[in-house]
This record gives sequence, C-alpha cells and structure tokens, in this order.
Amino acid sequence: MTSATDPHPHAETVSPDWPPPVPAAASPDKAPRWSLPALLAILVLAGVLYSWNLSGAGLNSFYSSAIYSGTQSWKAWFFGSLDAGNFLTVDKPPFALMVMGLSCRIFGFGTWQMMLPEVAAALGTIWILHACVKRVFGHAAAAIAALVLALTPITVAINRDNNPDTLLVLLMVGGAALALRAVRTDRLLPLIGSAVLFGLAFNTKMLQGYIALPAVFAVYVYASKLGWKRKAVNLALAAVALAVSSFWWATAVSLVPADDRPYIGGSTDGSAWNLIMGYNGLGRVLGGEGNGGGGGGGGGTFAGTAGLGRMFNDILGGQISWLIPFALLALVAGLVLCGRAPRTDATRAALVLWGGWLVLHYLTFAMAEGTMHPYYTTALAPGIAALTGAGGVMLWRAFRGGDARWSWVLPAGLAVTGVWAIVLLRRATGWNTWLWPIVGVVMVLAIAGLFVFRTAGSGTRARLLGVSVVAAIVAALAGPTAYAASPAFSTTTGGMGGTNPTAGPSTGGGMGGPGGGGGRGGFGGNGGGPGGGQDGTQQGGRAAGEFPGGNGGGQMQPGGGTGELPQGGAPGGTSGELPGGGTAPGGTGGMTGGPGGGGGGMGGSVDSALISYLEKHQDGAKWLLAVSNSQSAGQLILSTHKPVISMWGFTGTDKAMTLARLKELVKKGELHYIQLGGGGMGGNSSLSQEITSWVQKNGTAVKESDYSTSKSSASDTSTSTVYRLDPSDVG
Repeated sequence: MTSATDPHPHAETVSPDWPPPVPAAASPDKAPRWSLPALLAILVLAGVLYSWNLSGAGLNSFYSSAIYSGTQSWKAWFFGSLDAGNFLTVDKPPFALMVMGLSCRIFGFGTWQMMLPEVAAALGTIWILHACVKRVFGHAAAAIAALVLALTPITVAINRDNNPDTLLVLLMVGGAALALRAVRTDRLLPLIGSAVLFGLAFNTKMLQGYIALPAVFAVYVYASKLGWKRKAVNLALAAVALAVSSFWWATAVSLVPADDRPYIGGSTDGSAWNLIMGYNGLGRVLGGEGNGGGGGGGGGTFAGTAGLGRMFNDILGGQISWLIPFALLALVAGLVLCGRAPRTDATRAALVLWGGWLVLHYLTFAMAEGTMHPYYTTALAPGIAALTGAGGVMLWRAFRGGDARWSWVLPAGLAVTGVWAIVLLRRATGWNTWLWPIVGVVMVLAIAGLFVFRTAGSGTRARLLGVSVVAAIVAALAGPTAYAASPAFSTTTGGMGGTNPTAGPSTGGGMGGPGGGGGRGGFGGNGGGPGGGQDGTQQGGRAAGEFPGGNGGGQMQPGGGTGELPQGGAPGGTSGELPGGGTAPGGTGGMTGGPGGGGGGMGGSVDSALISYLEKHQDGAKWLLAVSNSQSAGQLILSTHKPVISMWGFTGTDKAMTLARLKELVKKGELHYIQLGGGGMGGNSSLSQEITSWVQKNGTAVKESDYSTSKSSASDTSTSTVYRLDPSDVG
C-alpha cells in the first residue's frame, strides 16, 4: 500500500525486466545536507545576475512612464495609463504595472524601486519550481531544474527588465505547482488557487497566460483519483475562479463610460474586450490586429520566420534552445519508464504537465505569425528546466540500473547537448572562441567517464563517476551561463535595453542587438532597430511588426547621434532622468527622426530648449504636448514628469486621437501643443492626415527663435514642427 505522496506508487507493480526499475526519489522530508545550501547558492547567483549593475541597464521607457504615471494618479494606476492625464493606456492589462507601481509608491520612483518586485518574482519562480520538482523527483532533480532556470539566457535578460513577462512566468509556474498539488492531494483549494493564478497571469499578458492551461486540465482529468462527478464539480468551480480572476479588470473597464476612461492601447475601438481578442489574442498567433501580417511578417522581424525550427534559428537559438533537445528526450524516456504505472502515478502526471508546458509554448511561439519578440520565449524555460532536472535524474537511474537497453540514452542526450552547444557558440563569431573547444572536450571526457565508471560501487571509482556527472553538467551549462552573464557584466554584449532585451553576442540578422544584424543607428548600440535591416534602418512601421511608425523607412534615431534608445537617459530633457540614471541621449539633439515615419515616427525632434519653452508656456493645460506614439510620449513623460499624449499608441495604429477629440481638448484648454512630423504622424494615415491638415491650418507653428538663441541647439523643423493651439482656434 503506497501513500498519496509516494513519488513512485507504481514501484511494486513494475515488471523487473521492462521498463527497467527506477529507484524511488529521496523523500523531501529527509533532505540531504547539501540541498538547502545548494538552493540558496542558486538563488544568490540568480539574484546577482538579475540585479547587478541595473542602474546602467536600459529599462523599457514605455512601461517606466506608465509606472511613473501610476504613482501620480490612482486612476492611471488602475487603467495602466501611459500618462497621468489618462489619455491612453499601454497595450497590456495592468497587473504587472500595478505591482511595480505599488513598490514605487512605497519606496519612491526609481530603478531599484521598480525592479524590486521583478527580481523578487524571478527568485520566487526558482523557489517554486525547485519545491515542485523536489516533491516528485527528489533533491538532485530539483537543484538541476533550479540551476537551469536561473541560467537560461533570455530569462536573465528579461528578469533585468520591467516588462511583464517575469511576473507572468511566476504566476504560471505557481499555477502549475498548485495544479500538481491538487492532483496529489485531491483537495479543491489548490485547484482553485491554480485557477486564480492563471487568471492573474491573463491580467498580466492576456492569452499568453493561458498557453499551459490545456496541460493542467489534461493532467487533472486523467491523473486525479477522484470520481468523474467530483472532478466535474471541482473543474466547474475552478472555471468560475478562472473567469473571475481573468476578467475582473476588463469588466470593470467596460463599466466605466468611454468618456471617463482612457483609450485602451492596442485595441481598435478603445475597449478591453477588443484588446483581448485582437492585438493580444489571435492577432499574436495569426498576424494582423496591429501585429504585422501573416507569413512571418511581424514576427519574422524580431524572432525569425515562423516555423517549427524557429527556436533553433540564429536569433533565438542562443537565447533558449541549449537544452531543448535534452528536455524532449528526457520527456519521452521518462514517459516510457512510467509506462506501466497506474493512472494516478505522480511521476507521470508531473512529466505530462511539464512536457505539455514545453510543447504547447514551443508550438505557439514557433508558429506565431504575429509579433514575436525573443523574450517571449522565457515562458519555455520552466518546462525545459523541470524536464532537464526530473528527466535527467530518471535517465541517470536507468543508466545505473544495469539494463543495457538504457545504457546509451543518457550519454546520447549529453552528446547531442554538447554538439548543439558547440554549434551555438560557433555562431557567435569572435566571441569567446576558446569556450566551444573546452565544452567539447569536457563533454567527451564526461561521457567516457560515465561508461568507464558506470558500475562503480564505492571508493575512488565512485568519486570519479561523480566527477564525470558534474563535468557533464558543467559542459551542458557553460554556454548558456556565458550568455546569461553578459547582460550584468559585459559592456559590449546584451540586448536592446528594455525594448527588446536579449543576452549574449550578436548572432543573427533581423533586428539588431543580440540575434540581430550589425550597423549603427538602431536601438541598443550597434544593432539595427526592430523591424529593420542590418544597416539599422526601420523597414516600415506596422508591416514590420510591433513597433511605432508610419509607412516610411526613416532612420530610427531617438536620441540623435548614434541613434541609440536611451538606456537610462531622458530624451532631450533637463528636468528629469530615466530610471537607471544617465542624461539625455544625443545632447540637445533630442529625438531625431523616427522609425518608419520619415522623421515623425518617434515624434520628430524635440530638444531641451523647446521642452523648457513648452513647460513655461503650458498655461494650465493638462498635457504638455501631443506626439505621435507611446515611445516618444513615454520618454518625454520621464524627462519632464508631466503628462504627454500619445496619439497613436505603441504600434502607431491606435485610433485614440480623432479630430473631434483634439478640438475638444483644445477648446477646454487641456492641450495647447501638438507635434507634427515631416513624414506623417503614424500608421493611421487617414486620421493623421486629417489632423495634420487641421492643425497646420488653424495652429501657430512655434518658431525656432521663440525658444532658442543658439543655432546649434535648435531642432530640425524640416522633420518635425510643434504647433500652438488655443480655444479661439477651434471653429
């Protein structure tokens, strides 16, 4: 008779011949002395990688400005508004912003205050995964899983940023862990808790938070010991909890009259429901809805062309794929080892859940035709880590079990891992060229040691066998560790700040930064801008994917000079700094040009002298200025600490500003200044042209001589012009 918590309740019924017997995992109640110190060491290592030198890292000004606005207005905090005046929200639900905003309200607005919840969430994910794997597979498997998760390159990169993905992964891993507890204990409360966490994940990144749900459902239905009637009742109650925790925000937003709430960024009609089904829903998978076209249109720009091999391409390979082959092999082998286990076997249930997690996320991200940023793949990391630790230990026990039919599986998995690591390291031309030969040699010696000392019982041979195991782990993790260390410790590698964070060296074309092409004038130093070619030019706004801009092909140079996105600096401003310190990029040049807008895509040019003029002549208006898109508006909000209107949202396609709305704001005296770019104002060509014509006809252009006494500090009014509008200008 086995207990409900026995990690291998089927051990008594397994044939001694096939599959080979798998020794039971150590009880979590009898932890070896090294277990807790190992976990604490992994957490310390992860904490350093996630937080070291954050003051010099570039956070996403889009989210930073929304978080700052949330500290100035509770209404902005609830809606996730980009500006404290509540004209437009970000294009995500606000749960992650709420958490960071509360931290900044308590401790003050700044880099560490904003990132404290993110780092805590990242460490919490490691802790939960460790506990979940330990419960079924033992302490060694849990330690390996925690280490793999901590060192996944793209996970390190995104955990150093204020994007919502870090909190998203915590909530999903917590939901998966509670689901396994519900299966193991037959209690309702863990199942309800799992549903609530997945609902909160939905309120972090909408439908992406649901990707693992089919695996959770399948495991509960199949592996729970409850009767079918009780299962149905429990699942119905969990569905109610999921619906409430998922849709409370969208419901609350819809209950507020449209005139009293900000326009919901990313939607086509200003509603949260449209955002759920469109831009953050099927649009991500099928393309369109502001996500670029199908056939890899949007997604191909950032992460390579959609297809089953996408995770292994030049852009994503070094970020996430190091251990995918081993994890898949371990999954299949582990399921075979559990082949004759009872339906309620906890080992198989865990393998199915984490295997389903990996497969579902892999297929979704690989085949997505819409916007696909590399950092989305951090959601793969828990599945890879859990299967590597759990499956790896199961393969080790089978390898040591004496059955010749299993003697080759673990070495084969390690060999494939070593070969793939060498391929990935050799892609990074000129980067740590000494590393790949060492990985190859160490892995070969480790595999040889496994075979030579396989039957060791004790003494020197047993210690050499242990050394071989450690060497194999070191060789498997050396590559991803080198990539993972780069964002914190390297000044020459790392991703494109908060806009598209990645780790490691540049290895592929398409978007600049790591995984992107060369050239200057792009976001993130030497790489081309998102959606751009390798010369750093923007390849056309909406068609190129999730990035602001119109239909042109202008140089992407916010900050002037080399065209770098501010990584801790404020655009042309003098009254504030972006989190992380730094000063205005490009000096007084401000924001020169813009992606896909011929000069107006990023809001044209606004220099420090002009900003000072606008602040001096704001004349009681709620908003300092209206610009074309959210990146420009966000940078100005952080620079001036004043509300700035984003007329077309992050992608440049939102319909937030209409001529009627503009006239209303001007007539009420809530807005006096609007910036027009030389290349148009965004992707909404009909709306932008209508507003452009009206502003040029009725407004008064701010002259260079009004705010600047030095020709060298003047803005280039050939690419952008700021107009003054007063109530008398409205007919």
